[in-house]
Amino acid sequence: MNFDLASLVEYIPYFLPAAWMTLEITVLGILLGLALGLIAVFMRISDRRIFNIPAHAYIYIIRGTPLLLQLLFIYFGMRSLIGLSALPAAVLALGVHNGAYIAEVFRGAIISISSGQMEAARSIGMSYPLAMIRIILPQAFKRAIPALGNQFVIALKDSSLASAITINELLLKSQQLASSNFMMMEMLSIAGVFYLIYTGAFTFLFHRIEKRLDTSRG
Repeated sequence: MNFDLASLVEYIPYFLPAAWMTLEITVLGILLGLALGLIAVFMRISDRRIFNIPAHAYIYIIRGTPLLLQLLFIYFGMRSLIGLSALPAAVLALGVHNGAYIAEVFRGAIISISSGQMEAARSIGMSYPLAMIRIILPQAFKRAIPALGNQFVIALKDSSLASAITINELLLKSQQLASSNFMMMEMLSIAGVFYLIYTGAFTFLFHRIEKRLDTSRG
């Protein structure tokens, strides 16, 4: 089987809408995951069982089941209940999935902060929420940056599963084009190049953030 290198450049424009769709799903899923992760981590570290137990169950269930199963469950379940379309279902599934992992990233970063800092903040009259926002979270965020960067790259690659519910992202587009031009390896290669570009951009961005915040010093 011959690999047609010239076709790579020729077919790149056909991939641009799918590349944008992949980026849109990834960014929206990450933003939702960050919001859910922050909510879940505060519930997870709470001493009140009414908050702690649901958060623990959410994290356990999501981390214990594959994203594809969650995606299909949300898509077919929500479509039958409220008529949810494919794109919101994909964003919701990716956000819920990443939220569980981001919650654990933040939890690890928070518990790595010395408990004496919270005690010192409370001793000078700060409330627990204020001390968490002004003292603990800024330090925890700095320590969580490397792990968050890895999770965001994983979210980018996980977005390819949206093809299972017919969202025209990079992977599905490569399969559609290959079915008509019979150049499967070439089309998959183009999709792979886009993923590599996105991954490189995310990695560079988080390296810059890590350097700016000087996370190596905690």
